[in-house]
Amino acid sequence: MSYYDVDAILTDAEKVPCQFELDVPYLGHLDNSAGLKPGTALSLPLWLAEMLALASAGEDARAPLTLNLPACLSEAVAAALKADPRAVALRDQSAHLYGVGVRMLDLFDERELGAVLRRTWAVRAADVGLHARKADEAVGGQGAEFLRGLEEWERALFRRGHEGVRRAREWMDRVKRS
Repeated sequence: MSYYDVDAILTDAEKVPCQFELDVPYLGHLDNSAGLKPGTALSLPLWLAEMLALASAGEDARAPLTLNLPACLSEAVAAALKADPRAVALRDQSAHLYGVGVRMLDLFDERELGAVLRRTWAVRAADVGLHARKADEAVGGQGAEFLRGLEEWERALFRRGHEGVRRAREWMDRVKRS
């Protein structure tokens, strides 16, 4: 990940649900109150929630909040992905679903969710490659609908695949001419 990677910055900005465990009197501006009380549920950007969830003042101290899995990684979404990864428009769940998933799996021990995301990537990557190969032949109709449902990692894979096919065709044309 590069410091200037826009997708990494946007992934860090994704909101995740949290619940405060401590009384935090000077952070009330986050939910328009005088201060945050224990039990306050709030959605924070991933970078902030992660830092607060991992922070503690000493050996015995608790972290100020607990971090929960976001809606894009909920059990319902995981069940739909497990049933048929191609049927879920990942972009409707989150534009950076895989990035959020990787970051959350670093924090949570969710082996089943990790397996679902790996399988989803493998199955959908094959479709992305096929569409990238045939993108010049038919861009409209089903192709446009397919592209609309792709998550950012999948879009990057599509662009690279399409560029590779285009360059291979250009190379073959140059070889045929010489």
